[in-house]
Amino acid sequence: MITAAATRSLFEPAELGSLRLPHRLAMAPMTRNRAAADGTPTDLMTTYYTQRAGAGLIIAEAATPSRVGQTYANIPAIYTGEQVAGWRRVTDAVHAADGHIFLQLQHGGRVGHPDNSGLTPVAPSPIPLTDAIHTPGGSKPAVVPKELTVDEIHATVADFAATARNAIAAGFDGVEVHSANGYLLHQFLSRNTNHRTDAYGGSIANRIRFTLEVVDAVAAAIGPDKVGVRISPAVTANNIEEGDTETLYPPLIAALAEKRLAYLHVVFADPDQPLFQHIRQSWPGVLIANPNLGWGVPLPADGGKHAAERLLAAGADIVSLGRAFLANPDLVDRLRAGAPINQVRDSHLMYVGGSEGYTDYPTLAEQLRAA
Repeated sequence: MITAAATRSLFEPAELGSLRLPHRLAMAPMTRNRAAADGTPTDLMTTYYTQRAGAGLIIAEAATPSRVGQTYANIPAIYTGEQVAGWRRVTDAVHAADGHIFLQLQHGGRVGHPDNSGLTPVAPSPIPLTDAIHTPGGSKPAVVPKELTVDEIHATVADFAATARNAIAAGFDGVEVHSANGYLLHQFLSRNTNHRTDAYGGSIANRIRFTLEVVDAVAAAIGPDKVGVRISPAVTANNIEEGDTETLYPPLIAALAEKRLAYLHVVFADPDQPLFQHIRQSWPGVLIANPNLGWGVPLPADGGKHAAERLLAAGADIVSLGRAFLANPDLVDRLRAGAPINQVRDSHLMYVGGSEGYTDYPTLAEQLRAA
């Protein structure tokens, strides 16, 4: 554990398991839809991540552990040899640039569409997403997902473990289990998406069971010191309504705390909220906190530095930033120098493919040379 200290700097080193990070700023995972149609990472993705190797830790975008877990078109996966080889090119390049990189493992659950995966999405209960799903043919209504059987739940746990091993074979320093933002694990946690009456539904102990089984299987496969977990208490992305946030997360955190994991990653962390304070007090290891800088609004002029410093002062060990790293491949240098930041360009560029709005954001040095 890294001891909390109000005077700690974002730019001082940190330890994460066996990794020695040069500072306390991490790049949050952000889906960018630049993989090949079969989920294999592309050379463009290698360029993108290498440009951002100055992050203390890159948490690479969500990769699906199975075809049925696919959310949208052109997202990466890591269940075939070709996908592993594609990711290996990414990790080799990041490590050659002295970076550190984890891979987020994400099963979409009901957040998916047959036009994207070729399969009917699965979920804890047959309750469809009310939002439309983006497909190659445009936005389409979500379909009713298939309720997972207990045998299928066990098979999904095994998929996570297998793809965690694949991630290590691909050269990643570790993996992050995605139990946030309305995807499959979060769907099991939440009352409005989990109406099961078996051992995976109803009580809090039952609703947290799937997340804990996935984490146990992944930790057994690659070692707990290479495993992080992402949570998003009270975040309503993808139509999630947990229903009992304040009582749901303490037992989940307590159970995860026994597993000696690499870190816990809290999305939209608010240092003033009692739940965040409880998480910090209860979590014995490294805590990564992600501030809420708004969505669909410009980044703050300081790129999120003030928000990051507030989280650090409140006990976070590392702070993850998303859009600021997206638009500023040299974000750490800019924040260290107090230099102006690039704003994110049109949001649609995040997902349409190609280099525009992806690998063409200039560094400060490039801007100064062009001036």
